Amino acid sequence: MKRLITIIWMFIGLAINAQTKEVLFEQANQLYKNNDFKNAITNYQKIIKSGMHSDALYFNLANAYYKSNEVAPAIYYYEKTLKLNPLHEDAKYNLVLANRMTIDQIDEMPKTLIQRIETNFLHKISVETWSIIAVVLSFITALLFLIYYFSFSTFFKQIFFTISIVTFTTMIFAVLIALKGVNYDKNHRPAIIFSEKAVIKNAPTFNSEDVFILHEGTKVEVLDTVDDWYKIKLVDGKIGWVKKSVLKII
Repeated sequence: MKRLITIIWMFIGLAINAQTKEVLFEQANQLYKNNDFKNAITNYQKIIKSGMHSDALYFNLANAYYKSNEVAPAIYYYEKTLKLNPLHEDAKYNLVLANRMTIDQIDEMPKTLIQRIETNFLHKISVETWSIIAVVLSFITALLFLIYYFSFSTFFKQIFFTISIVTFTTMIFAVLIALKGVNYDKNHRPAIIFSEKAVIKNAPTFNSEDVFILHEGTKVEVLDTVDDWYKIKLVDGKIGWVKKSVLKII
C-alpha cells in the first residue's frame, strides 16, 4: 500500500511539474508578444533549468535573444533548435538573419560530393527519425515476407518477395545512416563564441602566439581539450586554441 501511495504521489508531482512548465511557457510567450524580451528570456531559461527541452522552447528563446540584439545566444539557441529538429524552416531562416549580425564573415571551404550529400540529405533528418524509419521498415519487411511465405500464387510470391527485398535493403540503409549519425553526433562538437572578443592562440598557453581573433556569434568546431583550453577549427580550415570560458558547445 505504501508503495502504491508513493507511486500515486510521484505521478501527481510529475503532473503538477508539467503544468507549471506549461504555465511558464505560456507566460514567456505572452511576455514576448508584449515586447518584454528580458523577462521572457528569464522564463524560458527557468523551463530549461527544470529539465524541459524542445525545439519550440529553444526557437522562442532564440527569437527573444535576437529581438534583444544578443547575437551569440540567439545563434546558439537557433542551432540547438535545428539540432533537435533539422527540418525547422523558421529556425533556418532566422539563423541566417542572426549570422548577418556577426562581425566575423568566414568563407567556408568547398565541400566534396559526399560532404554535400551528408549535409543536404543525411543530416536533414535526425538520428531518432532514421531509427524510427528503420524499425517501421523492419516490420513491413517481416509482414511482406510472411505474406510471400504463405501465399499460394506464384505471381504474388514473386511480387511480395521482390518488395520485401527492396524494403529490407532500404531498412539496412536507414540503420547505417542512423549509426553514422550517432557517430557524427559523438565526434561533432560545434560551439558558439560568447565572448565579445576572443584571442585564438597557436597553443594551449597564455604566452603562446596569437594567431587570429574571433567575435561573439561565430560558430566553431571543437576538436580537442587540454586543461581549460579548447582546440577549435573554423569552416575555412583555420585551427587554434581558445579558453573554454569564451564559448558554449551546442
